[in-house]
Amino acid sequence: MSHLTYIKTNIVNLAALKDSLTILGLKWEEGPYILKNNYTNTTSNVDIYIKQKNDSLIGFSWNGKEYQLVADLDIWLQDWSVEGFLQRITHQYAYQVVNNECKIKGFTNIEQSIQKDGSIQLVMQRWR
Repeated sequence: MSHLTYIKTNIVNLAALKDSLTILGLKWEEGPYILKNNYTNTTSNVDIYIKQKNDSLIGFSWNGKEYQLVADLDIWLQDWSVEGFLQRITHQYAYQVVNNECKIKGFTNIEQSIQKDGSIQLVMQRWR
């Protein structure tokens, strides 16, 4: 049976989440918005939502500790599996958070490279 699923993440920074979605080429809209499951008539409030190719929506909602992915997995229609989707977002999100925190502390990103395992190596510099 079709229903809304809530998947925990470690995402706590909304601005970094938005930047990550944009960099990954996902067109998102800011809420608040109510996601509705037409089969079970259940709803969930989301802060960000993404319209899928089949016109169904997925979103992210704040649960008091982190943003969780909200989706009806029976009608999931992204270019990646749910796991792949979350992996890409989490990877980009981590990069955004580290890069932004370094900038706040006065560091400049002077070099970055993607390693064979997919990780990103950053070289930061700060002059005192």
